[in-house]
Amino acid sequence: MMSDDEPDERAGRDERDGRKKQGRRRRSRRNRPPSNASERKKPAGGQRRRFVRLAALDLGTNNCRLLIASPRGRDFRIVDAFSRIVRLGEGLSQSGVLSDAAMERTISALKVCAEKIDRRGVTHMRCIATQACRGAENGAAFLETVSRETGLSFDIITTEEEARLAVAGCADLLDEEAGLVFDIGGGSTELSWVRRREGGVEIAAWTSLPFGVVSIAEKWGGREMSAETYAAVVEDVRAHIQALGDPAGMNDVFHADAAHLLGTSGTVTSIAGVHLGLARYRRDKVDGVWLTIDDAKSVTAKLNAMNFFERANEPCIGEDRADLVVSGCAILEALQAEWPATRIRVADRGLREGILADLARQAQKQRRNT
Repeated sequence: MMSDDEPDERAGRDERDGRKKQGRRRRSRRNRPPSNASERKKPAGGQRRRFVRLAALDLGTNNCRLLIASPRGRDFRIVDAFSRIVRLGEGLSQSGVLSDAAMERTISALKVCAEKIDRRGVTHMRCIATQACRGAENGAAFLETVSRETGLSFDIITTEEEARLAVAGCADLLDEEAGLVFDIGGGSTELSWVRRREGGVEIAAWTSLPFGVVSIAEKWGGREMSAETYAAVVEDVRAHIQALGDPAGMNDVFHADAAHLLGTSGTVTSIAGVHLGLARYRRDKVDGVWLTIDDAKSVTAKLNAMNFFERANEPCIGEDRADLVVSGCAILEALQAEWPATRIRVADRGLREGILADLARQAQKQRRNT
């Protein structure tokens, strides 16, 4: 579920497909004979079940992403989705502040989100802002403006909270007893070493690297990156990762091929889409798919050999990501070099799904207490 109104072709298509299904359901209901309200089943005690609708809004350095859902047992039914590339952090690495143009683009997208949240009757909501607002001198002031103009209140979350939510959103995809979850963002990259434990997955160690696809592209040049520059980026990123050492004591597990990488980001989902040869991005094909290291390296080499316009013509990349995806490939290559694993699992899920899980638990707790 990603990209420009997700005309990265992602969430937008998911959303349009969802609307078609909802339209069919509404027409079906109109054709049903009226039912006797007294015959409808009620929960024990004769009380109606309280309506719950959840919304998770993630404002990052590059994307603004909304997910609205209703809890269904241990899962969710997606009601609506929206994603737009806003590039809030554009130029931030040089200026230290959010630009007027970037803030204007972002507020425009957030107004769409606010309208959807209101129209869908959301009962529980959390809006988070990550690296761009964390690092900008005017980040907090910008969010005050957002609150005035849209009614949306944002939490600027810590890097630790960002890592926790990313893991919570994709933990179901961990296949081995251990793994490394990576979230390559626009302005930062979160790494979480995880272990499977009874009752779920625990984070054994985590860190946040102070760069992402936007900041690297601005520093090194993402639109056209030479092979020499690409190699220099990989070595620079690898040095940062190498300096971390073995914070969770998992190095031997990885070298024994008893752990795998689990990626939740636009970089890894784009790589998966290109690898699968999709004519348009399809979340149902990408989410949960496995890539071998050779698969990832093959796509990386292919993208590196392309110019900006050729990458822009790739249906799973598009013009809005064509100057960023190579930077993401460099981060991934450096990570693979330091934490060798033969397999990568791809997650088109993450922060928003982690937020939804938290909100669902809150709603359930409130029901118990009333």
